[in-house]
Amino acid sequence: MARVQKLVAIISKPGQPEIGKIIDRLGDWLRAHDFSFVVDQETAEQASGCHAVERDSIAARKPEFVIVLGGDGTLLAAARVVSKAGVPILAVNLGSLGFLTEVPLSELFPTLEAMHEERSRIERRAMLHCQLVRAGKCIGEWDALNDVVVSKSTIARIADFDVQLDGAFISNYKADALIVSSPTGSTAYSLAAGGPILAPDVAAFVITPVSPHALTNRPLVVRDSANIAIQVKSSEGMFLTVDGQVGKPLEAGDQVECSKSKSQVQLFRQQNKTFFDVLRQKLKWGQR
Repeated sequence: MARVQKLVAIISKPGQPEIGKIIDRLGDWLRAHDFSFVVDQETAEQASGCHAVERDSIAARKPEFVIVLGGDGTLLAAARVVSKAGVPILAVNLGSLGFLTEVPLSELFPTLEAMHEERSRIERRAMLHCQLVRAGKCIGEWDALNDVVVSKSTIARIADFDVQLDGAFISNYKADALIVSSPTGSTAYSLAAGGPILAPDVAAFVITPVSPHALTNRPLVVRDSANIAIQVKSSEGMFLTVDGQVGKPLEAGDQVECSKSKSQVQLFRQQNKTFFDVLRQKLKWGQR
């Protein structure tokens, strides 16, 4: 009887000239270790001869894991596709800053060997669940690994938000934007806006105003079991952005509700690296 091969999926960042050569070597390794593989359409455009599938259908094929070749943006897109199915991700950094894509290309194959020999570890990252409620009805919902942002979409007067936590009023914010971030997202837009860094296993979310009118409006850390509701008070030029990739125009009176998602993102991690090793490397903190 023929042996059933395990399936691996590959997702990559468009426009990377080296993808074709990487896929050639990666395909050789996968076949030598008794894996079959599929690639998304973006990857197929850069690597000929591969079996291509739509990115949204990858989870339904139940791959053993997904290899992401690119930067954090590529990983965020992949995470939204496979997180609900519980498919782990190996994220490989192709040259960008990459807090999440910690594995450099030079360590791709040693990392794969470690995974194959069960010497790697899987880290689970919490996600945000976001609902857009208009006139009492949910008109859209999304999961985010990094953050949910309510902001001005045009050059307009300062935006106006009311924020509640589990129904209790927190504050009115007048600011350019309001960010709700997960611990993973605390090193993304929230960090650039002056928010704190949270370790990935901290059970909390961060609410960070961007350029607030009141200097006393500071980033706020809240428990991740809470429901955060942002009511849009501004009448024009407002926009909801999920992970910097999914967008929706907003109207006055809309409510953006954020809570902890039932899904988690599973990331393969190198055994010899901690979160703080990554911070020191990416942020150029002092070494011992």
